[in-house]
Amino acid sequence: MVCTMSLLTALIRTARMIRHTPQLSDGLPPDEAVLLDAPDGRLGPALVAAALGEYEPAAKVLATTREGAEWENRDRYVTRLAAFAHNRDQWLTDWLAAAPRDPDALVVKAELAVRKAWESPARAERLREVGPLIDAAAEGDHNDPVPWRIALDHARGTHVTHTAFESLWEQAVRRSSHHYGCHVAALQYLSAQWYGSHRECFDFAEEAAADALPGSLVQALPVRAAFAQLLTGETTSVQDDRIDAAADLAITLSGDYAAGDSWPAEVRNLLTYVLVGRGRWEDALEQFRLIGPYATSFPWTSVTDDPLGQFLKARDGVRIQIASATPLRGGAGGRAGGRAGRGRFGGH
Repeated sequence: MVCTMSLLTALIRTARMIRHTPQLSDGLPPDEAVLLDAPDGRLGPALVAAALGEYEPAAKVLATTREGAEWENRDRYVTRLAAFAHNRDQWLTDWLAAAPRDPDALVVKAELAVRKAWESPARAERLREVGPLIDAAAEGDHNDPVPWRIALDHARGTHVTHTAFESLWEQAVRRSSHHYGCHVAALQYLSAQWYGSHRECFDFAEEAAADALPGSLVQALPVRAAFAQLLTGETTSVQDDRIDAAADLAITLSGDYAAGDSWPAEVRNLLTYVLVGRGRWEDALEQFRLIGPYATSFPWTSVTDDPLGQFLKARDGVRIQIASATPLRGGAGGRAGGRAGRGRFGGH
């Protein structure tokens, strides 16, 4: 009898999956349309030009962000351009040769140097060697917070004291009090993986989010703390409540942006990872719809070397979870309550 009931349950689950999974694809781009780390309309042409050995478009777009105090865009562009220069740097070499004191070239150079040092087996020693490059970038434009975000990342790798880190943090927020990248750097320093604890990480994230401006990505800091907690694989009931509260706040933030907007894509990818980890399938599916074609490497690289494949696997898994729990005579795809029917999704 037990075997018969188990078989019956399996058959019903399979029938539900087959019937409802296709309906749950509504609003989701097909797999082949999903892009990984797609640049926006300004960065894309600069990367294409850099691939051709031309630095002028990159110089123009970074100068525009600096002159317009677009610090969040500037940080993103610097990071992406440095990542590109990691393997193809002739355009950057030519740029520095033509304008050795250009503040935009200097900040890309500093970001690239720190990135390479982080990957070295002699990380701390290499990072100490590139300190003067960060100083030069900071001198390039005294209003720019991006060199200070780089300095915060650099400090974490060189094992600076809390007092020294606080001094750098003061310089960073003096230039842009709500800069997301600087807040993420501080959150990483305070994480249990480095020099703090999960509690300190959450406390900092929640306080920063409470002080953030409407629509600011700083409101997503708690969900980053939740992600760090989930990676440990073990949580208490109190931590589960903080994780769910962080996810709820990030859902509200996500709702401030249009569906398919590339700007909050990384935050939405991170939020979806956390929702999947909490078994909040309906909420996760809604975020996949809002993400549209914009998959991001983070956070999926934390669990795989194939972030795009993991993104698509998680998306399919969420649809299957919802479909298998939907009655055969019921519809699929509606919201059934964000916190109902939690479980764990394999692979996260």
